[in-house]
Amino acid sequence: MNFDVFTISAVVDELTATLQGGRVQDSLELGNDAIGLEIYANHARHYLLISAHPQEARIHLVPDRVRRGVENPSPLGLMLRRHIEGATLVSVSQPAWERVVHLEFEAPEGVFTLIAEPMERRSNILLVRDGRIMDCLRRVGPQENRVRVSLPGHEYVPPPPQKLKRAPNLLTLLLLQDALDADPGKAAWRTLTDSLLGFSPLLAKEAVYRATQSTTTRAGDTSARALFAAIQSLLGLLLERRWQPGVTEANSLVTSYAVYPVTHLVGWRATNTISEALARYYGAPVGIEAYDAAKKPIQAAIEEARQKVERRLEALKRSQRDESERERLRQSGELLLAYQYTIQPGQTHLSAQYDFDQPPLDIEIDPSISVVDNAKQYFEQYEKAKRAAAEVPDLIQAAEAEIAYLRQLETDLQLAANWPEIGEVQDALQANGYWRGPQTARPKGSRSAPLKVTTPEGIVIWVGRNSRQNEEVTFGKGKPEDLWLHARGVPGAHVIVKSGGRPVAASTLRRAAGLAAYYSASRGEARVLVDVTERRHVRKIKGGKPGMVTYRNESPIEAVPAKA
Repeated sequence: MNFDVFTISAVVDELTATLQGGRVQDSLELGNDAIGLEIYANHARHYLLISAHPQEARIHLVPDRVRRGVENPSPLGLMLRRHIEGATLVSVSQPAWERVVHLEFEAPEGVFTLIAEPMERRSNILLVRDGRIMDCLRRVGPQENRVRVSLPGHEYVPPPPQKLKRAPNLLTLLLLQDALDADPGKAAWRTLTDSLLGFSPLLAKEAVYRATQSTTTRAGDTSARALFAAIQSLLGLLLERRWQPGVTEANSLVTSYAVYPVTHLVGWRATNTISEALARYYGAPVGIEAYDAAKKPIQAAIEEARQKVERRLEALKRSQRDESERERLRQSGELLLAYQYTIQPGQTHLSAQYDFDQPPLDIEIDPSISVVDNAKQYFEQYEKAKRAAAEVPDLIQAAEAEIAYLRQLETDLQLAANWPEIGEVQDALQANGYWRGPQTARPKGSRSAPLKVTTPEGIVIWVGRNSRQNEEVTFGKGKPEDLWLHARGVPGAHVIVKSGGRPVAASTLRRAAGLAAYYSASRGEARVLVDVTERRHVRKIKGGKPGMVTYRNESPIEAVPAKA
């Protein structure tokens, strides 16, 4: 999909209206080829995505907060933190007929220009001051491009003009006819993209379709007059910057976006802004999805550990069910003593029947020691097996608790929405011997904090979003008289309502239950059963991992999962 000149013009107008005069509160790198800016303007926070992805380069507002998705900041990222954070966006502009956006920022150190060049294969993001490049996302040396070097300290050179193309507002009927006649066998839409500035394949196909009712019409079969009229009809609104943003949809998928109604594709749907259209087409470029790659090795470690413990648990349960092997040891010892006087020197086996209705036992004999000592060895093995069997219930309980903890860590990882929260899951795996090899590198920082929600009535609700936070919320934030909530039967958040023993409004309880449901393994369900009790009835499991508790005197309520 082409992020074309007219789409960029619409984005520039939207950013000017929405962000101009705003202050940059944060700058983040969303991956190896994208940055995000949080800008406070017009009494609201706005989130700007600038992508230099080779196939999906673009710039637009996104509906959700942008999140950091790289391990360590790049040189450009450090420059943005130093010079752009805290600066004011004073203007947004676009060079004529270029797929380039200039964002000019005013900071105490001076004026800086962040230049986005969202072009396929050659996309880049550059920070420029006084005409010189401070740094850029993709450094291009003279060995790669002698004409246009993009390196720190070098003069910024704009993209070279497309000399073989004409501005569409200068097109005449005669010039169009000449272009069509130059190569009659070429697709008419290609004639337009090759001849006119700003004409992407989508726009060119739309003009040809409006003129001929087909997008595949050849240049030689196209009426220049009809095509000229279609072009003028489209350009009339575009040159006046009267944008009509929208997307086309087919089979529930967004197939294209534009700033004019697309009639040659099915399912045109208008949107309020071009950013909305772009966000719908490209999907969520930010959010917790930015951390999927970082989560994969940790998820794999959790699954490996859980499968190992599950195999051990199954073996313990089998040993608990099968007592015949232990009994065979005891019976073997007793039979050896009973038949000791019939056993010949050097004999290595004895076949004897213990019960009249059971088959005989085949008993191995060590001829190097006495029959009595052989019997003694069997009795010792029997006693050892009996002692081990007595420990099995405790071992089963420990294995089941271990599996529960690993399932909690898995939920912690799924809910993790930033680097510290992901890192804490990995730290827990390492501390408990589940992690193989060195830790995966990640940004360093302070520990993640529980979520604090304040209701309109002023009641504080604390939400733990991983095992360590759960421990902190329940036994650090919570007092005995406060309410405690947890989704029933699944790993998830410990939630404390700071009620101080006072009655809690039904709306507050619903809010807290909704949070407990959302931050749990059942967050995808329509309704979730949530247990409510006083914190005084919650106890740590003796010897248990962080956040593992038992509770009593609970009352269940149904809740609809709802994030803060």
